[in-house]
Amino acid sequence: MDAIIFDLDGTLWDSRKSVAGAWTAVVADAQCARKRVTEEDLSGMMGLQIQQIADILFEDLDSAERTELMRVCCEREHAEILESGGVLYDKLEETLSELKKHYRLFIVSNCQEGYIESFYAYHGTEKYFEDFENPGRTGLSKGENIKLLMERNKLETPVYVGDTMGDMEAARFAGIPFVYAAYGFGEVSDYAHKIEKIEELMKIF
Repeated sequence: MDAIIFDLDGTLWDSRKSVAGAWTAVVADAQCARKRVTEEDLSGMMGLQIQQIADILFEDLDSAERTELMRVCCEREHAEILESGGVLYDKLEETLSELKKHYRLFIVSNCQEGYIESFYAYHGTEKYFEDFENPGRTGLSKGENIKLLMERNKLETPVYVGDTMGDMEAARFAGIPFVYAAYGFGEVSDYAHKIEKIEELMKIF
């Protein structure tokens, strides 16, 4: 194994409080039926791409209106995360620091451009990771982004750590082992390893 590629939401941190507050501030004044976005709403959509989330939250709007409203939500979200951050899972930095001594570390998340950068900026976590990718920058699926990142960084035997079925399917698409973060937001039945806490990665690897 030469690298560990991480999902972000539900794997490294929980940003639902900041995101829900930011999106609610936007939709409260928007011309849509929904006037509030809760942490519970977000829990059921973690791992989906932004347009899929827009289709669920704003089904009363046409496609162009959904896209524009989500764009504004994401702008507000990035500003909120830069100000308030999210909740890092216990012993995250200790774990990343130790893993970095032995493996190259990366992030691939189904987020918009600027989200991972906000995670880095608020929590000072950029120092642990060599590279990242997301559909906001490439327009690709998570599995395709994993393969793109692998090719760009010449990775031969990485693993992917995530918390949803979508993460498992992305790892399978990329042809690499999947580690299920069971403390996250999803339920997964097919995996190479399962962890209940992020620091358990140090025991596995």
